[in-house]
Amino acid sequence: MLWQRAREPHAHRWSLPGGGLGAEEDVEASIRRQLAEKVDVRQLSHVEQLAVFSAPGRVPGMRVVATAFLGLVPSDIDPVVPSDTAWHPVDALPATAFDHQAIIHKARGRLASKLSYTNLGFALAPPQFTISALRELYSAALGYPVSATNLQRVLSRRGLLEPTGDTAPPGPAGGRPAALFRFASRGMRVTDPFAVLRPPTGRSVVP
Repeated sequence: MLWQRAREPHAHRWSLPGGGLGAEEDVEASIRRQLAEKVDVRQLSHVEQLAVFSAPGRVPGMRVVATAFLGLVPSDIDPVVPSDTAWHPVDALPATAFDHQAIIHKARGRLASKLSYTNLGFALAPPQFTISALRELYSAALGYPVSATNLQRVLSRRGLLEPTGDTAPPGPAGGRPAALFRFASRGMRVTDPFAVLRPPTGRSVVP
């Protein structure tokens, strides 16, 4: 999610929401306030500190050090945002302000890494989902296609998924209704500290 700057420096470029740290708040409280005030986003399923960006020339003028956070919004929530704010594909970003493109790609890398060895998929998925829908979320977050069958196998083996006993409504083409699943826990935990999800070589798989 980016908002278009109205003022210099980098007027009309797209920027990550953020701002100054209040005198009585820590950095996480600050970013939650900035999201609520600037882009009206209040429902975050996960927030974690990403990195500190401190290159001397990252912002024109007075030196500014930024602490960046990775925040996730569940896929079934579509917050109403101001007219100067929009969602953008990570692989097709518009012209961004300052070093924000580098911050975005670092966040993408962190998310992909966390999906490998934790249950962080719960923060992207709705409370109930089909394996096909979950595959789409993982593919989007990782940046490459994954196999629904192998994804289910890996996550089930780790004890992350459980069937709800319900099925999704049939689609326009009919066919067998797809089973609905949920994450066994909706709090983050490490499940396999040495696991790595790798891009497929020639076919869509999740090792």
